[in-house]
Amino acid sequence: MPIEILMPALSPTMTEGKLAKWLKKEGDAVKSGDLIAEIETDKATMEFEAVDDGKIGKILVPEGTEGVAVNKPIAILLEAGEDMASAKAAPKAAAPKPAPVAAAPVAVPVAAAQPARPQVSPTAKVADRLFASPLAKRMAANAGIDLSAVKGSGPHGRIVKADVDQALAGGAAKAAPAAAAAPRPAVPSGPVPDFGQPFTAVPNSSVRKIIAKRLLEAKQTIPHFYLTVECNIDELMALRAKLNARPGANYKLSVNDFVIKAVAAALKKVPAANATWTDEAIRRYDNVDISVAVATPDGLITPIIRNADKKGLAAISNEMKDLAGRAKDKKLKPEEFQGGGFSISNLGMFGIKEFSAIINPPQSCILAVGKAEQRPIVKNGAIAIATMMSCTLSVDHRSVDGAVGAEFMQAFQAIIEEPITVLL
Repeated sequence: MPIEILMPALSPTMTEGKLAKWLKKEGDAVKSGDLIAEIETDKATMEFEAVDDGKIGKILVPEGTEGVAVNKPIAILLEAGEDMASAKAAPKAAAPKPAPVAAAPVAVPVAAAQPARPQVSPTAKVADRLFASPLAKRMAANAGIDLSAVKGSGPHGRIVKADVDQALAGGAAKAAPAAAAAPRPAVPSGPVPDFGQPFTAVPNSSVRKIIAKRLLEAKQTIPHFYLTVECNIDELMALRAKLNARPGANYKLSVNDFVIKAVAAALKKVPAANATWTDEAIRRYDNVDISVAVATPDGLITPIIRNADKKGLAAISNEMKDLAGRAKDKKLKPEEFQGGGFSISNLGMFGIKEFSAIINPPQSCILAVGKAEQRPIVKNGAIAIATMMSCTLSVDHRSVDGAVGAEFMQAFQAIIEEPITVLL
């Protein structure tokens, strides 16, 4: 019987992707494990393997198509002796081969493209817990939709925006009036007025659309607060120059390498900042895994330095250069950018003195690092010149209180101003 090859879910929060390239064409024979396509998510381009043996009977989604919903058929695989003319019965679905994913989900789930019309049955409910994206929950509450009667089309049966849209169109069961939440103010949308000035329209890629949705969701749903310290990094700069000048050194340390190491050491001192908020509990992570923002042509991506507290400066520096290079080429593996308990965003190399970053959900903290510059300071009652660096911590107040954030920044400042302590 013909087999439907479905769009795979390559991460826990993926609901749609771009079919970047077909590696097989119609009529080609495939074996289980053969690479048949390249799938582009918001973070990386990954190769998709065949699960069954056969030949490609028909390609349903041409390469270059964006917004392909997870579990949507993208091709038909024929078994031995079959052809498309004889494929009259409904094809069975070939489950996509699961890709490795991190233990903790990353990023705010976003809306998928329109999937197949959801059936009304409570399949997204496990042990009385409803699995739905925050946006889907909010839409359902505003519309009075009973989510327990909506079947989710997202990963693992998660209910997403498209499922609520379909439920609204199909007249799904309404929830009891008491359960409906008060409507939130709508975000302005729609066409931008044309005032006559010339412009160039740059089409939004699927990556840019997903980033925009996730940042909007993070800013709307996470109660941010901010803490700033001014760090004297004269000793750091002197130690960096000394270490980089060592004969035979196989590294080139940057200020950011010291920041990563200092953050890791501070998180060991203040583990309550290494956390994630959930409705059931605050998760405090045992490992110190630090996400570091890297700019790419398509937007930001945050590769992860795993167990940063257990690595030396040279190892962190070399690993970060490798991850950043592959991030820009979209060659990272899912486990290299999914997860992490804390983020760093450094814009100092662009001359930015100070800024506040948007939290990278589901994490609770992100440290924004400004440029190092010489400034006048008061030292021992006299004016002196020092190399100063502004660092601002954005904090999720649900999971990290002000005192905990301040304690973390105090520990970070002490380490970054006396970096020899991380080498002892």
